[in-house]
Amino acid sequence: MSPSDANLSPEGPARGQLIRAFQEDKVLSHSDPATGLPVGPRPTPAADTSVEGPSSEALLALVLKSVDDDKAEDIVQIDLRGRSDVADYMVICSGRSSRQVAAISEKLADRLKHEMQTSVRMEGKETGDWVLIDAGDVIVHVFRPEVREFYQLEKMWLPGGAHRTAEA
Repeated sequence: MSPSDANLSPEGPARGQLIRAFQEDKVLSHSDPATGLPVGPRPTPAADTSVEGPSSEALLALVLKSVDDDKAEDIVQIDLRGRSDVADYMVICSGRSSRQVAAISEKLADRLKHEMQTSVRMEGKETGDWVLIDAGDVIVHVFRPEVREFYQLEKMWLPGGAHRTAEA
């Protein structure tokens, strides 16, 4: 009997481990991060479609309304569909001060949470120079004007599909 046959013999513990590993891979089970205990099979993609969130167009409309209501300046909408897998749309706007940038960002996150039941990730609110808000299908950049001019994100993303939605 070869060493590889010994690992597959009914008496060896390796056979049980192989079968368990195969079954786990087949089911794609996962464990609870807090306890490390198995919690069952992963949701299938078909099961996820029934729990679909708001459309990217609905998110975009709420984002544009929110930043406009909060007096953001020089609002630019960029269509990223077909150009990036990160998001469908990008919105870039400016606030006049660090305080206004932080306020625009906070209000937007609150509106998305309450009206769309969408949890967002936010970076940069503490400094208020440039706040990045990731709402899933819509990425929002809120800048102070000097910082926006320095990074010039529009030049990178603008060609073919940008729309100015408000003139300052």
